Amino acid sequence: MDYNDYGYGGLIAFWLILAPILLVLAIAAYVIGSFFLMRVFDKAGVQGKWRAWVPVYNSMVAAKLGDLSPWVMLGAIAASALLGQIPAIGWLFSLVGLAAWVLSGWRIGLKLGKGWPYLLLWLIPGIGTLIWIGILAFDRAPWNPNIERAPWANSFLKDTTVWQGIPVQPGAPVAPAAYQPPAGYQAAPPAGYQPPAGYAPPPAPPAAPAAPPVPPTTPPTAAQPPVTPPPAAPEPPAAPTAPEPPTAPEPPAAPEAPKA
Repeated sequence: MDYNDYGYGGLIAFWLILAPILLVLAIAAYVIGSFFLMRVFDKAGVQGKWRAWVPVYNSMVAAKLGDLSPWVMLGAIAASALLGQIPAIGWLFSLVGLAAWVLSGWRIGLKLGKGWPYLLLWLIPGIGTLIWIGILAFDRAPWNPNIERAPWANSFLKDTTVWQGIPVQPGAPVAPAAYQPPAGYQAAPPAGYQPPAGYAPPPAPPAAPAAPPVPPTTPPTAAQPPVTPPPAAPEPPAAPTAPEPPTAPEPPAAPEAPKA
């Protein structure tokens, strides 16, 4: 047995001791970071605390809050994980994911009242990002999305996606809005022939005669006799009374006889 055997054995023993420690530290950092991120999501109005505990997805939600497309964040994470293994130049690709987080973290900090100098905490190895996100999580500053637009608002980096339960940030439209003409702009006349000024259109032709009425399908109801009886016939005038015959005059009295 030579010294090389002792060297390899010691190295293996060292990693067997160090690996569990690193695993515990990684789990602790994940739990603490997810808890801090959950509080930041609550401030921003994100529905569902579970979103902060799902790896990769929580970074995409943070990108949306930071006015960065979540698909750009996903692509940056994938590039860091896959291309970062290339020898010699892999470390350059590993910086892509970090750059995406710096952009979104800067915007999240501004919405919580923290400027870019706070991002310098990320330079502290291992715990810098936890310190930064812990400050954002427990600071009393409210969430204020009404800040100036991101410098990449007109590029492919902008966020135009909508996920249910995640507030849409100002300046991140759901879809390109319809074109709005500038103030004072007069709409162009519709295409087609336009009559000259002063032209009076000819009178409209008379309307077609109306269709004859449709005869009733049911026969008309027979006339009902009047309910009120007709007035009685006037009585004939009474016959005139016959005149009485004239009375005959009495005869004159006989003269008396002369006396002797």
